[in-house]
Amino acid sequence: MTKFTLPHEMKLIEGIAPAADAAGRSSDIVSLKNAGKAYILVHITQGNAATIALTPMQAQDVAGTGAKVLANSVPIWSNLDTSLTDTLVRRTDAVNYTTDAAVKNKQVVFEIDPALLDTANGFDCIYFTTGASNAANITQAEFLLADLRFPQTTPPSAIID
Repeated sequence: MTKFTLPHEMKLIEGIAPAADAAGRSSDIVSLKNAGKAYILVHITQGNAATIALTPMQAQDVAGTGAKVLANSVPIWSNLDTSLTDTLVRRTDAVNYTTDAAVKNKQVVFEIDPALLDTANGFDCIYFTTGASNAANITQAEFLLADLRFPQTTPPSAIID
């Protein structure tokens, strides 16, 4: 039996609730001060054949001060048809990812190492944006913060500085 317990080992934060993505949206902003790694898990129900651009961003605080695109490429995985497989396919590292236009349910995962943020200028928070798409396309996402610096039953909040 494994000793891993998700709530003790990782911090889970809702990034964006499921909703139509016609005009594009921005997720909540989370602090990585207490995390050694972050994952953004995006779920897409694509009801229209319009691509969806996903862009991780960095900020200096949870209010979004100095918000800008990542300077360094990050690992990305996707499953472009979850009805056929549960396999995530490694994509080319990049600072963003755009889905294909196929009308399918999809998953996209970004892996973000806080050390790759602009730490010299005080960037220790992340969020992501979705590009304008179509009202029939539903997006949802969570942040998973891993390698917590202070693992505990109730990890510190990541949505406040």
